[in-house]
Amino acid sequence: MRKSNLILAAALVLTAFAAPSCQFLADIFHDDDVVARVGEHKLYRSEVLAVLPGGISSEDSTNLSLQYINSWAADYVYMDIAEKQLSKREKNVTDELEDYRRALLKYRYEQLYIRERLDTEVSDEEIKAYYDKSVPVLQVPVVKARFLRMSADSPNLDEMKKLISSKDTLDLVLADSLAYTMADKYTDYGGKWVDMLTLSHDFGTDYGSLLSQKNGSWIEVSDDYGKVDIAYIVDFARAGTPAPLEYSADEIREMIIGSRKNALVSTLEQSLLQDAAESKRFVIYE
Repeated sequence: MRKSNLILAAALVLTAFAAPSCQFLADIFHDDDVVARVGEHKLYRSEVLAVLPGGISSEDSTNLSLQYINSWAADYVYMDIAEKQLSKREKNVTDELEDYRRALLKYRYEQLYIRERLDTEVSDEEIKAYYDKSVPVLQVPVVKARFLRMSADSPNLDEMKKLISSKDTLDLVLADSLAYTMADKYTDYGGKWVDMLTLSHDFGTDYGSLLSQKNGSWIEVSDDYGKVDIAYIVDFARAGTPAPLEYSADEIREMIIGSRKNALVSTLEQSLLQDAAESKRFVIYE
């Protein structure tokens, strides 16, 4: 047989066995059950199990599996129809992928640069200076409060009210101790400002309705089950007034750190451009 005929025969044999061989290799690498299929695309049980968190119930596992399978199927259904309906030019995503890769690499390096250099220590003096420059205004009222839920007919109710409204630290410690056995719930917000949304959650109502129940330093709301919810208001600041420094401190701290991050990124970009220009890697042609 001539050499050219031998080559042709070998090529025919390889072509005949190409598809079964690919399937055989796929079966080797995915030696488990197929749980879903979209056209020629297959999803294997091991792939689903790999995305499930440990320690969840059988019901949650089933629900999460179905969610993942449906999401996987939707991706391939979209891809298959797009492959058929879009033009060759529309299916060319090379430029978009390169743009995404470039942006992702830039972002990851910026995060590495920030992690290595960012100073996250913010002094009280810095917070106060930032606050003084632009005092924030409250969008909702804020309070310093102590919340108590007890039986309305409890013989200890008046004593607990007296303790939670005291300025004596020992009385507050005693109130916290007695609440374990006398109260259904007791929350001392530790002298910190909290917004009325947080306090109204304790009462199971909205803060507007709660404010209408405020009588001096007290809010008392009884329910139909013989319970009474009580809040002693240590301090109060209305919406539209300057936010207390203590209340704003955490937000201001994050804003200062955010400004430092932006400054680092800006400095990094300028430094990289300058280095590239000095080394002739970055050139602007006139």
